[in-house]
Amino acid sequence: MATIATPLQARLLAVRTRIVSASTAAGRAPDSVRLVAVSKTFSADAVREAAAIGQRDFGENYVQEAVEKLRNTVDLPLVWHFIGPIQSNKTVLLAEHFDWVHTIDREKIARRLSEQRPEGRAPLNVCIQVNISGESSKSGVASTDVTALARIITSLPRLRLRGLMAIPENTDDPDLQRQAFARLRTILESLQRDGMVLDTLSMGMSADLEAAIAEGATMVRVGTAIFGERNR
Repeated sequence: MATIATPLQARLLAVRTRIVSASTAAGRAPDSVRLVAVSKTFSADAVREAAAIGQRDFGENYVQEAVEKLRNTVDLPLVWHFIGPIQSNKTVLLAEHFDWVHTIDREKIARRLSEQRPEGRAPLNVCIQVNISGESSKSGVASTDVTALARIITSLPRLRLRGLMAIPENTDDPDLQRQAFARLRTILESLQRDGMVLDTLSMGMSADLEAAIAEGATMVRVGTAIFGERNR
């Protein structure tokens, strides 16, 4: 691994250490948790800093900003994840440029992504976003509607349903954090019992990744703890 040379790289290393510690405490292998570095609002140069010490997965919320960043880092072997709200008029850009989309919450979006995924690319990895805390301000499908949407997505030829994603209600209480993440894990397990081959729980961010890992997260999406505070 390259020498740690910048504050960003030091913060990234600290997050990796947290993931190892949380995984070990949960009796899990550290490599069972994938770190998605959320680089929204930060430059392609910041992505390169993180990539220089081995970070490969990056998450973006804003489609047009992300596409420009992808084009400026095309020489790097990166995996790009879209983790923001999806507008119908932006699905073609997602289908063409991204490796993962974590935030599908309606049939219309899923069908557009499948139809617009280029033939020459592997199926787009997707997750269903679940509004696990029932907040009116949050995107995501209701827990009771996940199974129906999952069945539709698994029938679409250019998508590969990998699992579920959630952003629970913000709280500093570790017990409440774990309860929310446990609800998402329970839904995933129900889908698996129905015969769906799913392997991804995308949950946990800078402030609650330990609770998420304790409840089975396979991906954590960390921005602030790596890149610092954002301007927007």
